[in-house]
Amino acid sequence: MPSKPKLTTTVSTKGQVILPKAIREQRHWLAGTELVVEDTPEGVLLTAKPAFAPTRPKDVFGSLVYKGPTKTIGEMEAGIAAEAKRRHARNRY
Repeated sequence: MPSKPKLTTTVSTKGQVILPKAIREQRHWLAGTELVVEDTPEGVLLTAKPAFAPTRPKDVFGSLVYKGPTKTIGEMEAGIAAEAKRRHARNRY
C-alpha cells in the first residue's frame, strides 16, 4: 500500500511556519484560528484552541437563579417538549 507523501514546510527568520493548504483544509483551520502548541517526546503537536475553557459541573452549578417551587422531571420534560413544538411551528428548527 503506497504511503502518503510527507508534507514539508520551512521555519522563517521570524520563527513562522506555514501549514500546508491540504492540512489547513482537512482540519478546517481558517485564517485567525488559534492553535495550542505542545512540545511532546515525538515532536511538536498543534491542536485548535478550544472555543470554551473546560468547565466542571460544580463550577457552574447554580449559576442560573430560579425563584419558585422545585420542578419535577416530568414538568421539565413537558417544558422542553412545549418549546420544541413552539420552535418547530415557527420553522426555526
